[in-house]
Amino acid sequence: MLTLHHLGHSQSERIVWLCEELGLDYELKRYQRRSDNRMAPPEYKALHPLGTAPVLTDGDLVLGESGAICEYLIQTHGHGRLAVKHGEPGFADYLYWFHFANGTLQPLVLQVRSLERVDPSDKNAPLHAARERFNLVFSTLEKRLGEAPYLAGDALTAADIMVVFTLTTMRRFKPYDLSPWPHILAYLQRIGARPAYRLAMQKADPDSTPLLGAIPE
Repeated sequence: MLTLHHLGHSQSERIVWLCEELGLDYELKRYQRRSDNRMAPPEYKALHPLGTAPVLTDGDLVLGESGAICEYLIQTHGHGRLAVKHGEPGFADYLYWFHFANGTLQPLVLQVRSLERVDPSDKNAPLHAARERFNLVFSTLEKRLGEAPYLAGDALTAADIMVVFTLTTMRRFKPYDLSPWPHILAYLQRIGARPAYRLAMQKADPDSTPLLGAIPE
């Protein structure tokens, strides 16, 4: 039996969404963040040696890392759906944007947040450089979404499922304005119209509304 252990308002929402898009039979166990520091509770940290979200169990298997879980579910339970295979159109785009999510986009947003906490002033040269990088990365994403409705082409793939978290829920932790990037905003509206996405977000965090607009509210 597949069991997804979901920490509230975390990147484990990606796996809830993936399971709904694939139509998988799974059990969802939800865990609330601690009220004192917004971190995972002890019972969640005990699931995996690193104590981070997400965590998937499948029989005796205990698997972390959202990218690894996506690939595992697609290959073992999803019959390859939501991935682009070698030789198919969009294969390289799929690989790039799938790994862009946690290799470039999410670390950069976290870097800006951390540098702002240390010193938000104009004198913070590393922060200035990170903000320039931020604009470059988002402009690159904007350009891609002006060329195609989804990151790998005409259809939604796991690359989109990996990227969307940083554009939405992560803005609860590091607010930023998306109004300079209309193609990204239009993309989020397409995502938000998907029944599987809406159902997944209701299941994962029923107390919250997905952040699909320009400015987090």
